[in-house]
Amino acid sequence: MELLDAWRSGDRNAGEALFERHYDAVARFFQNKVGEAASDLIQRTFLACCEGSNRFRGDTSFRSYLFAIAYRLMCKHFEEQRRDRLDFDSVSAHDLSPGASEVVARQQEQRLVLEALRRIPLEHQVLLELHYWEQMTAAEAAAVLEIPLGTAKTRLRRGRELLEARLAELAGSPELLASTVANLDAWARAIRDQLHAKGP
Repeated sequence: MELLDAWRSGDRNAGEALFERHYDAVARFFQNKVGEAASDLIQRTFLACCEGSNRFRGDTSFRSYLFAIAYRLMCKHFEEQRRDRLDFDSVSAHDLSPGASEVVARQQEQRLVLEALRRIPLEHQVLLELHYWEQMTAAEAAAVLEIPLGTAKTRLRRGRELLEARLAELAGSPELLASTVANLDAWARAIRDQLHAKGP
């Protein structure tokens, strides 16, 4: 919070340090969802954060506040593309932007997990990626999506069920499916580690 307080007091260096600390995570947020629009949405996220810094009350972490901005901007991006209101609890990133993933996975299990994530409802995808990749608690993820904690916990469980169903549909062999599902947490962590190493 010291960097945030210093930035709000007019310390530009503190603001730059704060954004540098969170830049890679925000970039990862968009990587498996919006394709070429990611760089623009990253910039818009930090700009909106700057413009709305006085609205941050500190009742959630700064990280949750920043991801909440990113999530709202992503939703707005897709609605502007479709020129319609969308239900992100039923529409997937694959539905909205086929082939848009910017993530290249090394192992076939990782590729399967990434593709399956893109084929579950976007809200569930976001919750699972925040959980697996950013290691957010259910409470932090609930703050990002601005939903009650109980709802976040329910949707995390449902998201995993949907993910396993998509894995079953997409797996090219029973062996690949068994290997992926049996070690799902490990494959998700491996993708996270690859993304952390890769950066934006």
